[in-house]
Amino acid sequence: MSADAIARVWKDEAARIIGALTRLTRDVALAEELAQDALVVALEQWPRQGAPANPGAWLMTTAKNRALNHLQRAKLGVRASESLADEPQSHHPGDELEARMDEEVTDDVLRLVFLSCHPVLSSEARVALTLRLVCGLSTADIARAFLSTEPTIAQRLVRAKKTLGEARVPFELPRGEELSPRLSSVLEVVYLVFNEGYSASAGEDLLRPALVDEARRLGGLVAGLAPHEPEVHALNALMAFQASRLATRVDAAGEPVLLADQVRSQWDAGAIAAGVAALEQARVLGIAAGPYRLQAEIAALHACAASTDTTDWARIASLYASLAELRPSPVIELNRALAVSRAEGPAPGWCAARWVARRAGVGAVPVLAGRSCGVARAARSPR
Repeated sequence: MSADAIARVWKDEAARIIGALTRLTRDVALAEELAQDALVVALEQWPRQGAPANPGAWLMTTAKNRALNHLQRAKLGVRASESLADEPQSHHPGDELEARMDEEVTDDVLRLVFLSCHPVLSSEARVALTLRLVCGLSTADIARAFLSTEPTIAQRLVRAKKTLGEARVPFELPRGEELSPRLSSVLEVVYLVFNEGYSASAGEDLLRPALVDEARRLGGLVAGLAPHEPEVHALNALMAFQASRLATRVDAAGEPVLLADQVRSQWDAGAIAAGVAALEQARVLGIAAGPYRLQAEIAALHACAASTDTTDWARIASLYASLAELRPSPVIELNRALAVSRAEGPAPGWCAARWVARRAGVGAVPVLAGRSCGVARAARSPR
């Protein structure tokens, strides 16, 4: 197995491994270090000996064994040995640790998400740490995503993990009154993970379906944790609608395909149905539409339309206008302008785009002709 193939396995498995080790060690920095040790062993052995039948399970087992060895050498293992000195010799000091490793876990990755976006961290630190721990991106990848330097991102990650350690943030899911204040940042993180799979900010692959699936799984877990929160269901709807187009977003050469050129018969009908159900749940629970609800409504209009020409562009333009009031952004305004051009013609759309450009201080305006979506990869518009 090549180093690139091993790196892809790592990206898919990193969050699950680091989450399990954090539960075991109660130290996210140590957990990542131990997981990285397992990755190093894989990079040394797999190219020579061949990859195991289940690479993810191999990495998990290797990392857990290293964690067990570390804890047995550390104070926890020493204290366990001392407290058990008078017990029968058949009992080994590592038994308790083995039990902790194998105990039933609700979801280590979801716990890792809540840990990564804890309020004790700054917004930038939450994003960087999530990209590192949950998405499995390298420091270089994160630096490119932030348009920053590797040393800057490395320091940010070190400080974030140190802050979590010093604050003694527990590795657990918040409940009751503690949940609501942290839910917004968690939803941002889940959608960030989705977007890293749907339109990656770094790396050679535009699509990473494993991350899309993981984000949707996490969204379902959050919905189970907070079933009465409309924006949770709205986000799940948004991800489902966008995921329905995943197989048609790139051509055989790996180049992105605009929405107007995608083959709608190849869209995933099951994902669209799941999106419709989740969106209806969001509508029932919340009267006022939040940002995820508005985006889900837009995505639903695209997903359920028979063609680009029959799409309700006027409604989409109106939804983008409402979204711009909640989340002011030139990207949102430009998408609104594109919708206006589809609904009312090129001239009104051109005027709207020029207005956006003046507000943003941009001297030129993207050509509107023939474009219904996907103005920029960074915009995360549905394609």
